[in-house]
Amino acid sequence: MRDRIDIVESDITRLDVDAIVNAANPKLAPGGGVCGAIHRAAGPELAKACAKLGGCETGEAKITPGFKLPARYVIHAVGPVWGGGEHGEDRRLAACYRNSLALGAKHGLSSIAFPAISTGIYGFPPDRAASIAVRTVHDALLDLPSIERAVFCCFGAESYALHERALAAAASTGD
Repeated sequence: MRDRIDIVESDITRLDVDAIVNAANPKLAPGGGVCGAIHRAAGPELAKACAKLGGCETGEAKITPGFKLPARYVIHAVGPVWGGGEHGEDRRLAACYRNSLALGAKHGLSSIAFPAISTGIYGFPPDRAASIAVRTVHDALLDLPSIERAVFCCFGAESYALHERALAAAASTGD
């Protein structure tokens, strides 16, 4: 599976993949962090396209064109706000990754890049989030052969290291 999963330290708005995933808010409105960066790079057309989608529930995903981005599409996934870990946060975070991959496969996409969903202002512990993200993507790819490449695009060396450790752990459980 390692041949289908990459981890990079980069600016997600510059990646040349079929789709990048936006760590979106429930209104799919421009925000801060990665969401704001994606909206700025894609141009005002992205906000207009998002406004037509009627929002998005936590754990779900919706898709728009990428507009001015190198990526052809943006998959908007709404991660959970961390509330201590007793409110289904793990399950809902995993759903973001699974639903994003399923939506990508449905649209015939072969490469999708993910940020570290919910680890910014939503407060999800980065080590726990990386483990959930990598394990979920690793397992989901087994059932989605059309997705040839999943990329974890990390903002900083610490996030990169957490995702590398999580991938090593997932790979050690077998492909």
